Amino acid sequence: MNVYVESNFVLELALQQQQSASCESMLHQCEEGRCRILVPAYCLAEPHETLTRRRKERTTMKIELDAQLEQIARTAANAPQLSGFRTVTDLLIRSTEQESRSLDEVSDRLQRVAEVIPLDASILHDSSRYRRAHRLSPQDAIVYASVLTYLARGYEQKSYFVSRDRHFDDPDVVGELGGFNCELVRSFDHGREVIERSDFRAGPRLD
Repeated sequence: MNVYVESNFVLELALQQQQSASCESMLHQCEEGRCRILVPAYCLAEPHETLTRRRKERTTMKIELDAQLEQIARTAANAPQLSGFRTVTDLLIRSTEQESRSLDEVSDRLQRVAEVIPLDASILHDSSRYRRAHRLSPQDAIVYASVLTYLARGYEQKSYFVSRDRHFDDPDVVGELGGFNCELVRSFDHGREVIERSDFRAGPRLD
């Protein structure tokens, strides 16, 4: 059984978000051979863009907060109350550094455990068509084109596309995936359940 995942799966693990335990279980099932997880190469790069943008936002916020705190501290009566706030502004930067390290670890692990779908010129070309047909963002269109390219190589085997990105939850997308014997699964918790109750084993590589 092939299980396709996207960028949110990577971020869920790296940031230890609400459904990260289910993502961890899915990886464990992959290691045990109950399924094969396939991740588009773009989905290992896109989360870094998300964290870079978040780091810039938090850095700007810290600078602005520190400036405001400095003004407040000029009043002697306020100074003793500000120590805790300075700790919070420092946390804005430390948290992004921790998230970046965690993302690197998750990316490395996925490259060892999962099968990475290369990003090539044909996928980029197809993504333009899917972007127009399904009104997807350029990023989502690349992910979708990557998934469909590999589905076309082995659609006789039951597959699942596990994604909590609401932009893929579209009747036309669901129908197109179904044509390749692939079912859209709308949460990581449900994806975990699908794998755990399945009797399928990982099939041959889609080379």
